[in-house]
Amino acid sequence: MQYYYSKKLSDTSFAEAEQKVTAALKEQGFGILTEIDVQATMKKKLEKDYLPHLILGACNPVFADKVLSVDQHIGLLLPCNVTIRALENKEVEVAVINPLEAMKTIDNPIVEGYAKEVSEKLKRALESI
Repeated sequence: MQYYYSKKLSDTSFAEAEQKVTAALKEQGFGILTEIDVQATMKKKLEKDYLPHLILGACNPVFADKVLSVDQHIGLLLPCNVTIRALENKEVEVAVINPLEAMKTIDNPIVEGYAKEVSEKLKRALESI
């Protein structure tokens, strides 16, 4: 099973893609807790040029509460990462983590059930963009 799902957007600017992603996630109950600007960070730390690239830490508080209630160490695997990357061909790729794969190491059927639900929500968000 693949550890992420992705979609490429044509005729969409990077800023528009970010807005669409945030709105689609919100419709599925996710908020953005963190935002890492990979382009700016790599330029500052390594003097390397990157195309625009964001890593968003998306959280659905209902499901975060559920999995943290099962195992407090699951916080090490949260939030769900979503990336938005400009590609050389002017497309923008949006990718979301597959929580079902990420949570396999927990080996708990309750967590697996929640991960499956979150995975479906992230896939629906991605499909709606």
